[in-house]
Amino acid sequence: MILKNHTEEFFPMISIETQAKSERIDIRTTKNVKQTLQKAAAITHKTVTEFLLDSALTQAAEVLSDRRLFIFDDAQWEAFLTVLDEPTVPTPRLERLLKEPSVLDGL
Repeated sequence: MILKNHTEEFFPMISIETQAKSERIDIRTTKNVKQTLQKAAAITHKTVTEFLLDSALTQAAEVLSDRRLFIFDDAQWEAFLTVLDEPTVPTPRLERLLKEPSVLDGL
């Protein structure tokens, strides 16, 4: 099996504040959706554009973080599987995490 982390290569995170803006994204929506976005942007002291970009980039980062590509040769793959099979070492942080309710508990 061939896997390696190339997420940054394919999906570099871009700081929207420091990059020159040369691209446009046009969307159509209903009046109600636009008003909702305007209210949310105002509450967060952002423009609608800033609010949409911030929200979209946050969601994009979350989606992309679940899709990583790993490339291993056979020896690296076996070593990776060995590490995955090792028991966890309990730490106070891990114990606290396991005591917290899961985000899936409310489903």
